[in-house]
Amino acid sequence: MSSHGNNGPSAPDRFNEERAAYTVRGSGAPDIEAGVAAIRATLATLPTRPGVYRMLDARGDVLYVGKARALRNRVTNYTQVERLPARLQRMVAQTRSMTIVTTQSEAEALLLEAQFIKRFRPPYNVLLRDDKSFPFILLREDHAFPRIQKHRGAQKIQGRYYGPFASAGSVTRTINALQKLFLLRSCTDSFFANRSRPCLLYQIKRCSAPCVGRIGEDAYAELVGDAQDFLGGKSTKVQAKLGAQMQAAAEAMDFEMAAVYRDRLKALTFIQGSQAINAEGLGDADIFALAGKGGGMCIQAFFIRGGQNWGHRSFFPVHTHDVSEDEVLTQFMAQFYEEVPPARLVLADREPAESALLAQALSEQAGRKVRIEVPQRGERMKLIRQAQRNAIEALERRQAESTAQGQILTEMADLFGLDGPPDRIEIYDNSHIQGTNALGAMVVAGPEGFRKSAYRKFNIKRAETIAGDDFGMMREVFERRFARAESEDPERESGEWPDLVLVDGGRGQLNAARAVLETMGIEDVCMIGIAKGPHHGREGREVFHLMDGREITLPLNHPVLFYLQRLRDEAHRFAIGAHRQKRAKALTVSSLDEVPGIGPARKKALLMHFGTAKAVRNASLDDLQRAPGVSSAVAQTVYDYFHG
Repeated sequence: MSSHGNNGPSAPDRFNEERAAYTVRGSGAPDIEAGVAAIRATLATLPTRPGVYRMLDARGDVLYVGKARALRNRVTNYTQVERLPARLQRMVAQTRSMTIVTTQSEAEALLLEAQFIKRFRPPYNVLLRDDKSFPFILLREDHAFPRIQKHRGAQKIQGRYYGPFASAGSVTRTINALQKLFLLRSCTDSFFANRSRPCLLYQIKRCSAPCVGRIGEDAYAELVGDAQDFLGGKSTKVQAKLGAQMQAAAEAMDFEMAAVYRDRLKALTFIQGSQAINAEGLGDADIFALAGKGGGMCIQAFFIRGGQNWGHRSFFPVHTHDVSEDEVLTQFMAQFYEEVPPARLVLADREPAESALLAQALSEQAGRKVRIEVPQRGERMKLIRQAQRNAIEALERRQAESTAQGQILTEMADLFGLDGPPDRIEIYDNSHIQGTNALGAMVVAGPEGFRKSAYRKFNIKRAETIAGDDFGMMREVFERRFARAESEDPERESGEWPDLVLVDGGRGQLNAARAVLETMGIEDVCMIGIAKGPHHGREGREVFHLMDGREITLPLNHPVLFYLQRLRDEAHRFAIGAHRQKRAKALTVSSLDEVPGIGPARKKALLMHFGTAKAVRNASLDDLQRAPGVSSAVAQTVYDYFHG
C-alpha cells in the first residue's frame, strides 16, 4: 500500500450539518470551478491502480472518502459536474485538495475506505453513527481453572471469544445462566488465589469452587469443554450428556447429585427457551434488514452464533440522502465489520451493492470464506421477514421520538430565548469527596440524543484551584474547555461549539462560568444554571437561573423539565463514574511506584513476599535481599530510597 498527496489534519468527529447543506447556484459557480480545478490537478499524477481517495476542504478536513478499482477513471467522473447528483456537486464545490492511497486490490480498498470513514467521519459519506462497542463472552485459557467473563475492546487476552452480543444485558444474562449450567468461576485470579473457603457463588450453586479444591483440574476441564460445546452450538450434545448423568445418579440412589444435574438441565432449558427466534441449524450467521421511510433509514441486525440468538440491535445510518438503499447497506456492512468479526454467513433482505466484492473483502479480513446471501424461501426467509418487521417498527419509533424531541427543543429555545432549537447542548458537573480526586465532567446532547463520543472529563490539577472549591473547579473546567475551542476552531465552523450550556448548580456556579467566558471575550453562548429548589431532593422543584438574573421554575409535568432533568442526571452519572474510577486507581498507588528501577514484576515480588508496602519500607537490607526475584542491587536501591 502506498500514498501520496497532501495529508490534512484529522476531521472532527462531527461536522456541522449546515456546512454539508451548501447549495450550488448563482455565486456558487466559482466554488465549483475551484473544486474541479483541484481535482484536475490531482488527476495529473493519478495512477489507474485500485485505491482510496479523500476529498479535503480548504481547512484540510475530510469531506468524502471513496474507493476505486481504477483511481484515475473514478476521480475523472467528479470533473463532469453536470452528471453528478446535487449532493456530490456540493462536495465538489467545497473540495480544495485530495489525498490518494493506492492498494493491491479493490477488496483491500473497500476495507481501507471503511477504516477512513470510521476515523474521519466525513459529512458526505454514509456513516454508521454508533458509539457502543459490542460485548463478548471470554472463556480464558491462561489459567489451570479457566474463568468466564464479559469482555469489550481489543481481544488480546488468551482465550476463546464468543460474540458479538447485542447488549451488555444479554451477556450478563447468558453468563449467569452459564454459571448455573457449568459452574465455572467468574472471579479474578487474585481473588481465586487468596480464598480459604468457598464464596457465596458456591453456596448458591453457581460455581464449583475450584479455588479451595472442591473440584479437581480434570473435572473442571470437563465442565469447560461442555461450555465450549454449548457456546459452539452443540447444545443438544450437552443436554443429552446432562440427562444421562442425572439418570445415572438417580439409579445409584445419589439423589443429591441427581438434583444438581436436574438444576443444570433447567438452566440449559432456560437459555434455549430465551431465544427470541428459531435459528436452529443456522450455525453462525448475521442477519440484516433495511427499512426506509420519510428520509430516514434503519438497519436491523440479528446475531446468531451456534444456532442461538445472541440478540439484535437497530442502527440508524446518517447522510443517506440521495444514496440508494443497496449502497447504504454495503457502506453499513463495511463499517460494521471494521470492528466486529463477520460470521461465516451473512443474510440480507436485499442484494448489497457490489455484493461479490464485499464478500471477498470480508473473507480476506476474516481469514476464511464469508458468504452473503439473500434468502427467497424457507426458514431463512422467515428470519428475514422478522428482521424487516423489527426494522420498520424501530424506524417508526425513532421518528416518533425525533418529532417529540424536536418539539421539546423548540419549546426550550422559546423558554431560554435561543435563536432556534439547539443542535449541541453541553452539560457540566463536578465531583469530589472533600476535595480529593476532584474532576469536572462534560456531557453532550443533541437532537439525536446523547453523543457519548464527545463526553470529556477534566482532572482538576491547577495549583491555584482550592480542593473542594466548586466555583474554582468550574472556572478551571471552563477555561480549559473554551480556550481549546478558541484555539482549534475560532471561526466556529466545526459544529463543536455549544448552542446551550447547562451548569449543574445555582447562581454561584453560573456566575463563575460566565466570568470565564466574558474574560475570554465570549459573550454569545447561552448558559443556564440548574439547581434544586428550596426543598432539596424533591425532583421537579428545580430552579433554572438565567444569565439576565431571572429564575424560572416549570410545572411538574412539563416535558422540557423532564428533558432537562435527564440531561442533568446524565452529567451527574458521568461525573460520579469518572470520579469513582479515579478514586479506585488512586487506591492502587503504592509508595513502591516512586522507587527508581522498580517495575511491575519486582513490585509484585516484593508485595507478595512482605504483604504490604509499609512492610517493604520497614524491611532491613538483609530481608530485602532474601525476597525471591529481587537482586542485591535492587534490594540496595529500595533500602537506600526509604532509609537514605
